[in-house]
Amino acid sequence: MLGLNHTSTSEFILVGFSAFPHLQLMLFLLFLLMYLFTLLGNLLIMATVWSERSLHTPMYLFLCALSVSEILYTVAIIPRMLADLLSAQRSIAFLACASQMFFSFSFGFTHSFLLTVMGYDRYVAICRPLRYNVLMSPRGGACLVGCSWAGGSVMGLVVTTAIFHLTFCGPSEIHHFFCHVPPLLKLACGDNVLVVAKGVGLVCITALLGCFLLILLSYAFIVAAILKIPSAEGRNKAFSTCASHVTVVVVHYGFASVIYLKPKGPQSLEGDTLMGITYTVLTPFLSPIIFSLRNKELKVAMVAVKKTFFATLFPQNC
Repeated sequence: MLGLNHTSTSEFILVGFSAFPHLQLMLFLLFLLMYLFTLLGNLLIMATVWSERSLHTPMYLFLCALSVSEILYTVAIIPRMLADLLSAQRSIAFLACASQMFFSFSFGFTHSFLLTVMGYDRYVAICRPLRYNVLMSPRGGACLVGCSWAGGSVMGLVVTTAIFHLTFCGPSEIHHFFCHVPPLLKLACGDNVLVVAKGVGLVCITALLGCFLLILLSYAFIVAAILKIPSAEGRNKAFSTCASHVTVVVVHYGFASVIYLKPKGPQSLEGDTLMGITYTVLTPFLSPIIFSLRNKELKVAMVAVKKTFFATLFPQNC
Protein backbone atom coordinates (compact mmCIF):
# COMPACT_ATOMS: atom_id res chain seq x y z
CA MET A 1 0.00 0.00 0.00
CA LEU A 2 2.73 2.43 -1.00
CA GLY A 3 1.84 5.94 -2.00
CA LEU A 4 -1.09 6.37 0.37
CA ASN A 5 -2.16 9.98 0.71
CA HIS A 6 -0.84 11.31 4.02
CA THR A 7 -3.06 14.36 4.53
CA SER A 8 -3.52 16.69 7.46
CA THR A 9 -5.13 13.75 9.27
CA SER A 10 -2.44 11.57 10.85
CA GLU A 11 -4.83 9.50 12.94
CA PHE A 12 -8.52 8.78 13.34
CA ILE A 13 -10.79 8.30 16.35
CA LEU A 14 -12.99 5.20 16.29
CA VAL A 15 -16.21 6.32 17.95
CA GLY A 16 -17.49 2.74 18.06
CA PHE A 17 -19.97 2.04 20.84
CA SER A 18 -19.31 5.23 22.81
CA ALA A 19 -22.97 6.16 22.26
CA PHE A 20 -23.83 3.26 24.61
CA PRO A 21 -21.56 3.92 27.64
CA HIS A 22 -23.61 1.83 30.07
CA LEU A 23 -23.58 -1.19 27.75
CA GLN A 24 -19.89 -1.31 26.91
CA LEU A 25 -18.87 -3.85 29.55
CA MET A 26 -21.77 -6.13 28.66
CA LEU A 27 -20.99 -5.76 24.93
CA PHE A 28 -17.32 -6.54 25.64
CA LEU A 29 -18.19 -9.79 27.42
CA LEU A 30 -20.73 -10.80 24.77
CA PHE A 31 -18.43 -10.09 21.82
CA LEU A 32 -15.47 -11.72 23.59
CA LEU A 33 -17.41 -14.96 24.12
CA MET A 34 -18.66 -14.93 20.52
CA TYR A 35 -15.14 -14.25 19.24
CA LEU A 36 -13.60 -17.06 21.29
CA PHE A 37 -16.34 -19.43 20.11
CA THR A 38 -15.68 -18.39 16.50
CA LEU A 39 -11.95 -19.08 16.87
CA LEU A 40 -12.45 -22.41 18.66
CA GLY A 41 -15.17 -23.55 16.24
CA ASN A 42 -13.05 -22.86 13.18
CA LEU A 43 -9.94 -24.37 14.77
CA LEU A 44 -11.93 -27.49 15.64
CA ILE A 45 -13.11 -27.79 12.02
CA MET A 46 -9.54 -27.45 10.77
CA ALA A 47 -8.19 -29.96 13.31
CA THR A 48 -10.93 -32.45 12.45
CA VAL A 49 -10.31 -32.24 8.71
CA TRP A 50 -6.55 -32.50 9.28
CA SER A 51 -6.76 -35.57 11.53
CA GLU A 52 -9.49 -37.56 9.72
CA ARG A 53 -8.21 -39.10 6.49
CA SER A 54 -11.78 -39.67 5.28
CA LEU A 55 -12.18 -35.89 5.10
CA HIS A 56 -9.14 -35.32 2.88
CA THR A 57 -11.31 -34.33 -0.08
CA PRO A 58 -11.62 -31.09 -2.06
CA MET A 59 -14.89 -30.15 -0.30
CA TYR A 60 -13.20 -30.19 3.11
CA LEU A 61 -10.06 -28.52 1.74
CA PHE A 62 -12.30 -25.60 0.76
CA LEU A 63 -13.96 -25.70 4.17
CA CYS A 64 -10.55 -25.46 5.87
CA ALA A 65 -9.61 -22.51 3.65
CA LEU A 66 -12.94 -20.91 4.55
CA SER A 67 -12.20 -21.37 8.27
CA VAL A 68 -8.76 -19.78 7.84
CA SER A 69 -10.21 -16.75 6.02
CA GLU A 70 -12.88 -16.39 8.70
CA ILE A 71 -10.33 -16.48 11.53
CA LEU A 72 -8.11 -13.89 9.82
CA TYR A 73 -11.11 -11.67 9.01
CA THR A 74 -12.19 -11.58 12.66
CA VAL A 75 -8.59 -11.08 13.85
CA ALA A 76 -8.38 -7.97 11.64
CA ILE A 77 -11.40 -6.37 13.34
CA ILE A 78 -12.57 -7.84 16.64
CA PRO A 79 -9.47 -7.61 18.93
CA ARG A 80 -9.23 -3.88 18.20
CA MET A 81 -12.99 -3.49 18.81
CA LEU A 82 -12.73 -5.34 22.15
CA ALA A 83 -9.80 -3.17 23.26
CA ASP A 84 -11.70 0.01 22.39
CA LEU A 85 -14.71 -1.12 24.43
CA LEU A 86 -12.50 -1.01 27.55
CA SER A 87 -10.52 2.09 26.63
CA ALA A 88 -11.25 5.80 26.57
CA GLN A 89 -8.43 6.29 24.05
CA ARG A 90 -9.74 5.06 20.68
CA SER A 91 -7.27 6.64 18.27
CA ILE A 92 -5.91 4.63 15.34
CA ALA A 93 -2.99 5.71 13.17
CA PHE A 94 -3.52 6.51 9.50
CA LEU A 95 -1.49 3.51 8.27
CA ALA A 96 -3.03 1.19 10.88
CA CYS A 97 -6.48 2.21 9.66
CA ALA A 98 -5.46 1.54 6.04
CA SER A 99 -4.03 -1.85 7.04
CA GLN A 100 -7.21 -2.81 8.88
CA MET A 101 -9.32 -1.91 5.85
CA PHE A 102 -7.03 -3.86 3.51
CA PHE A 103 -7.06 -7.05 5.59
CA SER A 104 -10.78 -6.92 6.40
CA PHE A 105 -11.74 -6.48 2.74
CA SER A 106 -9.18 -9.03 1.53
CA PHE A 107 -10.37 -11.78 3.87
CA GLY A 108 -14.01 -10.80 3.47
CA PHE A 109 -13.91 -11.14 -0.31
CA THR A 110 -11.78 -14.28 -0.06
CA HIS A 111 -14.66 -15.72 1.98
CA SER A 112 -17.12 -14.87 -0.82
CA PHE A 113 -14.88 -16.37 -3.51
CA LEU A 114 -14.41 -19.57 -1.49
CA LEU A 115 -18.18 -19.93 -1.06
CA THR A 116 -18.46 -19.66 -4.86
CA VAL A 117 -15.78 -22.33 -5.31
CA MET A 118 -17.63 -24.59 -2.85
CA GLY A 119 -20.80 -24.16 -4.92
CA TYR A 120 -18.88 -25.20 -8.02
CA ASP A 121 -17.49 -28.21 -6.13
CA ARG A 122 -21.04 -29.35 -5.26
CA TYR A 123 -22.09 -28.82 -8.91
CA VAL A 124 -19.28 -31.05 -10.19
CA ALA A 125 -19.92 -33.71 -7.51
CA ILE A 126 -23.64 -33.99 -8.29
CA CYS A 127 -23.90 -33.07 -11.97
CA ARG A 128 -20.54 -34.38 -13.27
CA PRO A 129 -19.66 -37.21 -10.83
CA LEU A 130 -17.64 -39.21 -13.36
CA ARG A 131 -15.34 -36.24 -14.00
CA TYR A 132 -15.08 -35.16 -10.36
CA ASN A 133 -11.63 -36.65 -9.74
CA VAL A 134 -10.31 -34.92 -12.86
CA LEU A 135 -11.92 -31.51 -12.35
CA MET A 136 -11.40 -31.51 -8.58
CA SER A 137 -7.92 -33.03 -8.38
CA PRO A 138 -5.71 -31.94 -5.44
CA ARG A 139 -3.83 -29.61 -7.77
CA GLY A 140 -7.05 -28.17 -9.20
CA GLY A 141 -8.49 -27.64 -5.72
CA ALA A 142 -5.31 -25.92 -4.56
CA CYS A 143 -5.43 -23.64 -7.62
CA LEU A 144 -9.04 -22.67 -6.86
CA VAL A 145 -8.13 -21.86 -3.26
CA GLY A 146 -5.09 -19.88 -4.41
CA CYS A 147 -7.17 -17.91 -6.92
CA SER A 148 -9.73 -17.13 -4.20
CA TRP A 149 -7.03 -15.75 -1.91
CA ALA A 150 -5.41 -13.81 -4.74
CA GLY A 151 -8.77 -12.37 -5.81
CA GLY A 152 -9.54 -11.31 -2.24
CA SER A 153 -6.15 -9.60 -1.93
CA VAL A 154 -6.69 -7.72 -5.19
CA MET A 155 -10.11 -6.53 -4.02
CA GLY A 156 -8.66 -5.39 -0.68
CA LEU A 157 -5.83 -3.53 -2.43
CA VAL A 158 -8.15 -1.83 -4.93
CA VAL A 159 -10.63 -0.63 -2.29
CA THR A 160 -7.96 0.47 0.21
CA THR A 161 -5.87 2.31 -2.38
CA ALA A 162 -8.93 4.14 -3.73
CA ILE A 163 -10.09 5.25 -0.27
CA PHE A 164 -6.73 6.26 1.17
CA HIS A 165 -5.73 8.30 -1.86
CA LEU A 166 -8.52 10.69 -0.92
CA THR A 167 -7.83 13.83 1.09
CA PHE A 168 -9.09 13.79 4.67
CA CYS A 169 -9.63 17.33 5.95
CA GLY A 170 -11.30 16.54 9.27
CA PRO A 171 -12.98 15.97 11.60
CA SER A 172 -11.14 12.73 12.31
CA GLU A 173 -13.93 10.80 14.06
CA ILE A 174 -14.95 7.55 12.35
CA HIS A 175 -18.48 6.73 13.45
CA HIS A 176 -17.89 3.01 13.45
CA PHE A 177 -15.89 0.43 15.40
CA PHE A 178 -13.43 -0.25 12.57
CA CYS A 179 -12.10 1.48 9.47
CA HIS A 180 -14.98 0.88 7.07
CA VAL A 181 -15.59 2.62 3.76
CA PRO A 182 -18.87 4.58 4.30
CA PRO A 183 -17.83 6.41 7.52
CA LEU A 184 -14.39 7.18 6.04
CA LEU A 185 -15.95 8.65 2.91
CA LYS A 186 -17.85 11.08 5.14
CA LEU A 187 -14.50 12.45 6.37
CA ALA A 188 -13.01 12.90 2.89
CA CYS A 189 -13.06 16.14 0.93
CA GLY A 190 -12.30 17.08 -2.65
CA ASP A 191 -13.91 16.91 -6.06
CA ASN A 192 -13.29 13.19 -6.58
CA VAL A 193 -14.97 11.86 -3.43
CA LEU A 194 -18.27 11.11 -5.17
CA VAL A 195 -16.48 9.38 -8.07
CA VAL A 196 -14.44 7.21 -5.69
CA ALA A 197 -17.52 6.40 -3.61
CA LYS A 198 -19.48 5.26 -6.66
CA GLY A 199 -16.49 3.36 -8.07
CA VAL A 200 -15.78 1.48 -4.84
CA GLY A 201 -19.47 0.70 -4.36
CA LEU A 202 -19.75 -0.58 -7.94
CA VAL A 203 -16.66 -2.80 -7.58
CA CYS A 204 -17.86 -4.31 -4.28
CA ILE A 205 -21.44 -4.90 -5.42
CA THR A 206 -20.29 -6.34 -8.77
CA ALA A 207 -17.94 -8.81 -7.07
CA LEU A 208 -20.49 -9.90 -4.46
CA LEU A 209 -23.35 -10.09 -6.95
CA GLY A 210 -21.19 -11.98 -9.44
CA CYS A 211 -20.28 -14.58 -6.80
CA PHE A 212 -23.91 -14.89 -5.72
CA LEU A 213 -25.16 -15.35 -9.30
CA LEU A 214 -22.53 -18.05 -9.95
CA ILE A 215 -23.68 -19.86 -6.81
CA LEU A 216 -27.31 -19.57 -7.92
CA LEU A 217 -26.38 -20.92 -11.36
CA SER A 218 -24.56 -23.87 -9.76
CA TYR A 219 -27.58 -24.71 -7.63
CA ALA A 220 -29.98 -24.37 -10.54
CA PHE A 221 -28.10 -27.22 -12.25
CA ILE A 222 -27.80 -29.12 -8.95
CA VAL A 223 -31.54 -28.98 -8.23
CA ALA A 224 -32.33 -30.05 -11.79
CA ALA A 225 -29.95 -33.03 -11.46
CA ILE A 226 -31.27 -34.03 -8.03
CA LEU A 227 -34.89 -34.00 -9.19
CA LYS A 228 -33.95 -36.61 -11.81
CA ILE A 229 -32.77 -39.06 -9.13
CA PRO A 230 -35.49 -41.76 -8.95
CA SER A 231 -35.26 -42.67 -5.25
CA ALA A 232 -36.26 -40.37 -2.39
CA GLU A 233 -33.28 -41.62 -0.38
CA GLY A 234 -30.89 -40.66 -3.16
CA ARG A 235 -32.43 -37.19 -3.45
CA ASN A 236 -32.21 -36.64 0.31
CA LYS A 237 -28.59 -37.77 0.38
CA ALA A 238 -27.68 -35.41 -2.45
CA PHE A 239 -29.50 -32.49 -0.82
CA SER A 240 -27.81 -33.18 2.53
CA THR A 241 -24.34 -32.66 1.03
CA CYS A 242 -25.37 -29.11 0.08
CA ALA A 243 -27.39 -28.13 3.16
CA SER A 244 -24.59 -26.53 5.22
CA HIS A 245 -23.17 -24.63 2.25
CA VAL A 246 -26.58 -23.27 1.24
CA THR A 247 -27.31 -22.13 4.80
CA VAL A 248 -23.98 -20.30 5.11
CA VAL A 249 -24.51 -18.66 1.71
CA VAL A 250 -27.96 -17.41 2.77
CA VAL A 251 -26.57 -16.00 6.03
CA HIS A 252 -23.48 -14.47 4.37
CA TYR A 253 -25.28 -12.78 1.47
CA GLY A 254 -28.35 -11.94 3.54
CA PHE A 255 -26.30 -9.80 5.92
CA ALA A 256 -24.12 -8.45 3.08
CA SER A 257 -27.21 -7.28 1.19
CA VAL A 258 -28.37 -5.36 4.27
CA ILE A 259 -25.09 -3.43 4.19
CA TYR A 260 -24.48 -2.88 0.48
CA LEU A 261 -28.03 -2.74 -0.86
CA LYS A 262 -29.76 -0.75 1.88
CA PRO A 263 -31.72 2.26 0.53
CA LYS A 264 -29.89 5.56 0.58
CA GLY A 265 -31.21 8.11 3.00
CA PRO A 266 -30.70 9.49 6.48
CA GLN A 267 -29.33 6.77 8.75
CA SER A 268 -28.54 7.07 12.45
CA LEU A 269 -24.84 6.61 13.16
CA GLU A 270 -25.66 4.27 16.04
CA GLY A 271 -27.84 2.19 13.71
CA ASP A 272 -24.99 1.82 11.21
CA THR A 273 -22.64 0.73 13.99
CA LEU A 274 -25.06 -1.87 15.33
CA MET A 275 -25.74 -3.11 11.79
CA GLY A 276 -22.02 -3.66 11.33
CA ILE A 277 -22.12 -6.31 14.06
CA THR A 278 -24.12 -8.62 11.78
CA TYR A 279 -21.30 -9.18 9.28
CA THR A 280 -18.26 -8.72 11.54
CA VAL A 281 -19.33 -10.71 14.62
CA LEU A 282 -22.58 -12.60 14.01
CA THR A 283 -21.87 -14.14 10.58
CA PRO A 284 -18.44 -15.57 11.58
CA PHE A 285 -20.01 -16.82 14.83
CA LEU A 286 -22.79 -18.69 13.00
CA SER A 287 -20.67 -20.21 10.23
CA PRO A 288 -18.85 -22.95 12.25
CA ILE A 289 -22.12 -23.78 14.03
CA ILE A 290 -23.91 -24.31 10.73
CA PHE A 291 -21.16 -26.48 9.25
CA SER A 292 -20.85 -28.50 12.47
CA LEU A 293 -24.57 -29.18 12.85
CA ARG A 294 -25.72 -29.54 9.25
CA ASN A 295 -22.84 -31.59 7.85
CA LYS A 296 -23.33 -35.14 9.15
CA GLU A 297 -19.94 -36.43 8.04
CA LEU A 298 -18.12 -33.55 9.73
CA LYS A 299 -20.25 -33.86 12.86
CA VAL A 300 -19.42 -37.58 13.25
CA ALA A 301 -15.72 -36.88 12.67
CA MET A 302 -15.75 -34.09 15.28
CA VAL A 303 -17.22 -36.42 17.89
CA ALA A 304 -14.48 -38.98 17.13
CA VAL A 305 -11.75 -36.31 17.39
CA LYS A 306 -13.12 -35.06 20.72
CA LYS A 307 -13.24 -38.61 22.10
CA THR A 308 -9.64 -39.19 21.02
CA PHE A 309 -8.57 -35.88 22.53
CA PHE A 310 -10.16 -36.58 25.92
CA ALA A 311 -8.85 -40.16 25.88
CA THR A 312 -5.35 -38.76 25.45
CA LEU A 313 -5.82 -36.29 28.30
CA PHE A 314 -7.53 -38.68 30.72
CA PRO A 315 -6.44 -42.22 29.78
CA GLN A 316 -7.36 -43.62 33.21
CA ASN A 317 -11.05 -42.75 32.67
CA CYS A 318 -11.35 -44.62 29.37
